[in-house]
Amino acid sequence: MLAEVSALIEAHSHARILDGTLGLGGYSLAMLGRFPSAKILGIDRDPEAVRISRERLGTYGARFTAMHQNFGDISGIGGIGDFDVLVFDLGVSNMQLTDSRRGFSFQNDGPLDMRMNPDDDSPTAADILRDSDSKTLAEIFRVYGEERYARLIAEAVKRSPSPITTTAGLVALIRDTLPQPVQRKMGTHPARRIFQALRICVNRETEELEALLASIPEVNKSALVIFVSYHSLEDRLVKHSFRKWQNDGRGKILTRHPLTPSQEECGRNYKARSAKLRAFYLTVN
Repeated sequence: MLAEVSALIEAHSHARILDGTLGLGGYSLAMLGRFPSAKILGIDRDPEAVRISRERLGTYGARFTAMHQNFGDISGIGGIGDFDVLVFDLGVSNMQLTDSRRGFSFQNDGPLDMRMNPDDDSPTAADILRDSDSKTLAEIFRVYGEERYARLIAEAVKRSPSPITTTAGLVALIRDTLPQPVQRKMGTHPARRIFQALRICVNRETEELEALLASIPEVNKSALVIFVSYHSLEDRLVKHSFRKWQNDGRGKILTRHPLTPSQEECGRNYKARSAKLRAFYLTVN
């Protein structure tokens, strides 16, 4: 939803922009080109993404800076209150999805990792499957993946004669567990919700987003805040926070209903089909 994000930014001051989910720098690259006076700080918890973006956008010199930082710790960024625009494109990046070594994709075989920062020592998806009991796993699948068959799949995981350590192994278990009529009615890959749930759990995405949403009005002056989310858990958190900010007199919701991608964009990139964009103009209380 780059066109929609850019249109919102163009209507407001955009001297300093925070790209809070840098990835490979797609948003930053487009904004640097469209807004010649803008300076951008891009942050990402994935060190490989930061390295690639620095190389990709190095020609912009002092106009672009990349930092290895988790957006849940946004209050620790120096001068965060001076940014005019804060943009967060939530979820997993294409780089992470297409690299089978990262274990995010149910379409490519690889180790069941899913850590957005592979350098930290937090549990992997395989660790969670191995160390959690069936009740805990079912709760993870139900809450984070909104999976109707969470309990059935969780029990199958714990009955497995050997630990599940690869993405292909988990996909095979899910396909063997769910009845064929159920899989035919799903309309999407039968493993999609389970992979989403594990990714959110591994990276504490809900907790990090909650921390970010709590911090923004405390550290920022007037600023345009934009979120693009890809599943209902994220979107609800953003929607409810924006309502609270407005009720507290901290500014105005700019998107009464979330903006969604055009048919043309969905045709070019099917992954965009679930995106929802919400924007808020934050003001000093």
